[in-house]
Formats: sequence, structure tokens, C-alpha cells
Amino acid sequence: MQYICSHCGGELVRRPRRSVPAKAERETGVYIPQTFHPALIWALSFGVWTFVALAYAITIYQLYHSTGGSMSFLSVLGLQSSQVFTYIPLSPFVFAFANRYQVQRNNWAERSLVLLAGGLVFTVAQVALRGLTPYAFWDPRVKDWVSAVWDSQAHTLRIHWYIYRRLFLSNVVDDVVTTYFPIVLIAHLASYYQRFREREVRTSQLQAQLAKARLQALKSQLQPHFLFNTLNSISALMLTDVEAADRMITRLGDLLRISLETAGTQMTTLSRELEFVNCYVEIEKVRFEERLKVSIDVAPETLDANVPHLLLQPLVDNAIKHGISRLVAGGEIRISATADGADLHLEVRDNGPGIRQLAPFPSNGVGLRITRERLETIYGQHQSVELLTLPEGGAVARVSIPLHTGMGGHNSLDLTPESPSTGTDEA
Repeated sequence: MQYICSHCGGELVRRPRRSVPAKAERETGVYIPQTFHPALIWALSFGVWTFVALAYAITIYQLYHSTGGSMSFLSVLGLQSSQVFTYIPLSPFVFAFANRYQVQRNNWAERSLVLLAGGLVFTVAQVALRGLTPYAFWDPRVKDWVSAVWDSQAHTLRIHWYIYRRLFLSNVVDDVVTTYFPIVLIAHLASYYQRFREREVRTSQLQAQLAKARLQALKSQLQPHFLFNTLNSISALMLTDVEAADRMITRLGDLLRISLETAGTQMTTLSRELEFVNCYVEIEKVRFEERLKVSIDVAPETLDANVPHLLLQPLVDNAIKHGISRLVAGGEIRISATADGADLHLEVRDNGPGIRQLAPFPSNGVGLRITRERLETIYGQHQSVELLTLPEGGAVARVSIPLHTGMGGHNSLDLTPESPSTGTDEA
């Protein structure tokens, strides 16, 4: 239409087809299907047909030797090589041709005719190459093998078309059925297997991306959750204690700074997670003052353990909201971490009124529900989450996850091996 839009009259510019993936596509890390390497196909063709030629030569030589024949092994090997080695340069082209015109459910009739025509071309090419060898045709007149392009009597180049005609008629069925079709079948099987593997890899990548997106969505729900709780705490002090509210806003700035630094992070070290929790507790400490005490009891070997980011904050928030806030005189929260073989055990304990029944996390707790869903997404069945009432009073949230270390991080809480499990750190 002369490159003019029929709706707005604007000029249309044809965009060239992109030959390389876009930046966004490269960054996603999606597996790009790879074709078969030509060098490998040529190497396989040479190796397979060389083995076939040697096997034929040994078999026929033993047959001649058992019947009293005088034909030498080199002559037998030359004869078989002249017939078999012609397939070496042709097999890679047949393999590529079969990959280009693969038989599918919706094109099997058309592609079958194309492949059959390719078989005839394959026979013509094989016969043409074989005619160049000195063992192209057995001539009963001279009782010897002769070439189709060399006159052994006149010692001149001369094309014997009748030899090519006889070679084609005598080899067309054998070449197409026993050589061409097996190569086509192998090419189809290799291509189907490659597509199957690519589909498996693509499926696993999509599942990983889906799980990553789900974790990011769950984390995105947690961040506004603790932010709203903090803003509510600040709002409660705005009319009664402006200085305290100002200190809480300053602490909230520190908390948001850490949150921005780990915006795209799902996993962090336990030491970094404790640093984040410490900033959150500092904010709540302004509101509760001396009513809130927090102690940290962490085994030194667990400081470098990998944990999901924002794992402890919902547990501490739940302990403050449902435990400490209901006590007139306030209370204490204990955060502990221990390692037991291949598992990491985390506990957030408070001495509040506890819960009414022994049950998993209630469904109406947004932070606790999201925490459980995140752990299930990351660890599957290799994790456990419990919220229980203690016999002596209070409640405890227990989390068990696999113990993994190796993620880079630094200990910002200064929990040294000599003092992490002794004393009380009042936030």
C-alpha cells in the first residue's frame, strides 16, 4: 500500500528482522536452541563409514581366503573403500537436508515426496563419485574392475555412460533403502530428541522464573506490610510525643535504606537479616520504650547461614503485636538460632499471653502467611513453621530450614563468637 497507513495517513517504515536477541531477552537467560555442530556430523560420517569399510573388507577377505581365492587384503580394502567411502561426503548433506525438511503431522505427504526426491539425487551423486574410483564397475569383457571415467585400454579420460546407467539402476534401491533412509531416520530421531531436551530445559527455566516471580511478589507484599505497621506506630505518637515520632522516622529511613539495598535479593545471610530486624526493633523501641526488651542468642556458626530476606521481621512483628503490646508492663522477645546437622533452627519467643490453640500460623496473619508461602516455594517440604503456646506462658515461632552457607555478607551486629549467646541485647 505504498507504505502509507490507511487509518492515519502516516508513513510506514519497514523494520528489518532482528538477527540477535534483544537486551531483555539476553538478560533473562532463556536457553536458545542449538543446532548440530557441522564438524561433529562430518567426524561421525568419516568414523562410521570407515568402520563399515573395514568390516566389509575383513569379512570379504576371510570369505575369499576360505574359498581359496588369491585376492589380497589391500585389493579387497580398496574395492570396499571405493564403494563405501563415497557415502562420507554425502551423509552430512543428507543429514542437513533431513533436518531442513522434517516430516511432521501436518506435512507428511509433501515432505515424504521431497525426501524421496532427495533419495534419487543422493543415488545420482553416489554413483557419480563411485564412477571416479578404479573399482566402479566389474567389466566381464576384461574380467576386471574398471572406472567409469578412465579407459584402461587407451589410457585416456573417457566417460562410459552405460556404466553410470547400470550403476544407477543396480544401486538406486539399495542406496535409498539401506543408506539414505537410515540417515534420514537418524536425523529425525536426533532432532526430535534435541527438541525434547530443549523443551525440558525451557520448561525447567520457565518453572524457575515462575518461582522467582512468585517469591518476588510475596516479598513485595511483605515490604508494604511492615511499612504500614511502622507508619501506624509513627502516627500513634505524632500527637503525643513529636520527638519520639521524629526518632522513629529517622529509624524508618535507615530501615528503608537497607530495604532498597536488598530490593532484588531473595536470600541473605543471617547476620544481615538480624541487622534489618535490629533496625525494625529500634523503631518499635521508641514506641514501647522500656516495655520492650529484645535479646539475641545466635550460635556463631549460623551467622553466615543463608536465609530468605524478611524472614525474621514478620515473626518479630507478630510477637510485638500479639504478645508485648498486650502486656501493661511490657515483656521480652528472644531471637535464637542454632544449627543441628544439616538444618538451621530459628526461634522468636515472647512472654506474652500466648495463643489460644496449638496450630500453625493463622490464615488471617498476612506477614506470617506470606512467610510460610515463601518458605514452601524456596525449600518445598524441607522446611517447617510452627507457632505454639509455651507451657510456662508466651508464644514461640519456630522455623527450620536447610543449613546452607557461602553467600557473601558481613556481620553488622558485631556478634562475636565470645558473646553472642550470653547476656541480653536490649534493642
